[in-house]
Amino acid sequence: MRQIPVDTSTATVMVAKAPQPKVRDRRTGEIATDADGVKLMTVDVMFAANDEVEILSVAVPEPGISSDLAMGTPVALTGLIARPWENEFNGQKRHGIAFRAVAVTSLAATGSASEAA
Repeated sequence: MRQIPVDTSTATVMVAKAPQPKVRDRRTGEIATDADGVKLMTVDVMFAANDEVEILSVAVPEPGISSDLAMGTPVALTGLIARPWENEFNGQKRHGIAFRAVAVTSLAATGSASEAA
């Protein structure tokens, strides 16, 4: 599957919705895991770059999530990639872009520490 690296160096990224377990199957409530069996979480972030703002849902392995990610927290997205996807369900073709990151790290403590210096 094609993976497209996403440059976040000039973007402003903030938590729009606190991390939640990524559900693989809504009917059964099964939680998604990666190829290594690590539980995946979903973090909705506000991604602002080039005078455009979007809300992205980013899948992240649970160990890569900072513990202090509340709404409005500025964050860094490590290893962010976009994956185009396409499937067919009941004769209807669907497509989109899935986002995945290695880690989501709070910048709140970093920002206040550098401002104090």
